[in-house]
Amino acid sequence: MSAKRVRIALVLTALTAFTSLTHAEVKDAGPSGFTVENSVTVPVDALPAWQALINSIDSWWPKDHTWWGQSSRLSLDAHAGGCFCELAGERQVQHMQVVFVDPPKLLRMIGGLGPLQGMGLSGAMEWRLTTVDAGTKITLRYRAGGYATEDLAKLATVVDSVQGQQLGGLAKYLRDGHSKPGHY
Repeated sequence: MSAKRVRIALVLTALTAFTSLTHAEVKDAGPSGFTVENSVTVPVDALPAWQALINSIDSWWPKDHTWWGQSSRLSLDAHAGGCFCELAGERQVQHMQVVFVDPPKLLRMIGGLGPLQGMGLSGAMEWRLTTVDAGTKITLRYRAGGYATEDLAKLATVVDSVQGQQLGGLAKYLRDGHSKPGHY
């Protein structure tokens, strides 16, 4: 599938499945990269939110934003050098590498997600968890860039929407009561 068709598919998927969040924003965008940020508040403490983030990623990450859909398994090894990986038998991909872990406050990974990886782009993704009166505010920030033959600013809103779906998946998982002991 051509890069243009992949982007069109991403746009259509993002537009039809976007999850409403407390805050979604393209922070900046230019020809060589962009920064997007999405945040949501969930009615659970930071520790169970953190545990769901790292231990249950296969349960809440949207399967339509994986390489092999329902036939694959996602895992997140939350230690420096760890892998955010997807396995489907012999088919495997390292989506990102863990570079910073400060439980239950901050997880930082580097790499290119989805078609960005094939375009040779990379980025830094941060999951920040902050205790607030209503529970935990989770902020997902992704800054991506690199050499590209086209203006990367054009991808910012699509990536922002997809990131919103991913954060929305975690928020729904937590709101549906999966942060209780025994759900990991």
